[in-house]
Amino acid sequence: MSARVWKIGLPVGGAVLVALLWWLLAPVYSFFAHNGDLPFSPFGWSRLPDGPAPQVQTVHDPRYQAASDDALARMAVFRETLGAPSLSAAVAIDGELVWEGAVGWADIEAETPISTDRLYRIGSSSKAVTAIALARLVDRGAFDLDQPISEIFDHLPNPDWADITPRQLASHMSGVPHYDGNTELGGLYSMITLRAHIDDVREAVTLFDESELLFEPGSDFDYSSLGTVLLGAAMSEVTGLSYREIIRNEVLRPAGATVTRVAPREAGDPMVGFYYREGDRFRRWRPVDLSHRLPGGGWASTPAELVQIGSLMLDEDFISRDTREAFWTPQHLNSGEVNEQDYALGWRWREWEIEGVGPMRNANHGGVSRGSQCWLMILPDYNMVIAFTINQKTDPFWDFGALYEDIARAFVPVVMGAE
Repeated sequence: MSARVWKIGLPVGGAVLVALLWWLLAPVYSFFAHNGDLPFSPFGWSRLPDGPAPQVQTVHDPRYQAASDDALARMAVFRETLGAPSLSAAVAIDGELVWEGAVGWADIEAETPISTDRLYRIGSSSKAVTAIALARLVDRGAFDLDQPISEIFDHLPNPDWADITPRQLASHMSGVPHYDGNTELGGLYSMITLRAHIDDVREAVTLFDESELLFEPGSDFDYSSLGTVLLGAAMSEVTGLSYREIIRNEVLRPAGATVTRVAPREAGDPMVGFYYREGDRFRRWRPVDLSHRLPGGGWASTPAELVQIGSLMLDEDFISRDTREAFWTPQHLNSGEVNEQDYALGWRWREWEIEGVGPMRNANHGGVSRGSQCWLMILPDYNMVIAFTINQKTDPFWDFGALYEDIARAFVPVVMGAE
């Protein structure tokens, strides 16, 4: 090689190396920056548009017009108090969508008003979607919640998983770690960078199949989205169908949910823009691929479709009363004690008192994702389902989650008056 070629090649090679390091490390830096551990660039920030926030609603049942107007007004005040880009919500009663409404902006840079057909990442509310499909399989006798997964998988990649049951996976009592407890380094890097697209949930299991269990299965509780991914793989093994096919067949088609999908990598129509917030300024989230966590946190939907999906749990021709009650019963540890979160099978079961409304028994699941949060709540005593979403994260979650009280105050008295 001539001296001239060497002199040219060295800086070119150096530039390639720098570019490669940037490609490898930039998403890692972004991960820690979004967690508040590292600073962001001073550039690339936006603020909410000036002026009144846009509002939109569709009232599908005129009997609930006043309740819908009340809910929309309450949601507008709630959004303004939070200072959030947008909120979107829906209510179903007796298995029918009665109201959907939204306030704010889908894209604050372009000042695009929000609409009720915009998709949000629903985070861990995906676990409830998985649980409905699982309940269908159990109801038909096609799936045994207490069969060790060593009898489900022809090849179990981690021998420590042998005695784990689907019941323990569905109730976070298996000992499989959450994302931050993954000790499989290649998989951990993939979960930080969020670049790889995975079509088969069984492939996603390879991202954490070398991780050590946190405890003996059934002996303790530790919330784990990776456990739900393993549950999705078990469902696929038993049925011979892909996890996505199971959800389409058992949940989306029966609910008439046509836009719910694997969360797209890119934000923008039909999805909202997703934002990281610092004070009164906002930064758009980088593109991310959440397909590796699909059963436990990778779906995108609208509140309108989520309440249709949730309504399936109230249809006793679709899921029997016995199976529904089993899925809403908090699960017991090996010691006989109920787990610390009263977690059932893919749902949390709660009994709350709402001032002005009274006691409310409910099955629910919240979700937190990249620049997004979700709440799905079923009120069996009123045959009602509530869902709402936001395109930023709040800390604590209940700064957002408390919106269910305002929506319940608007609709529950009307339902009670109609009885």
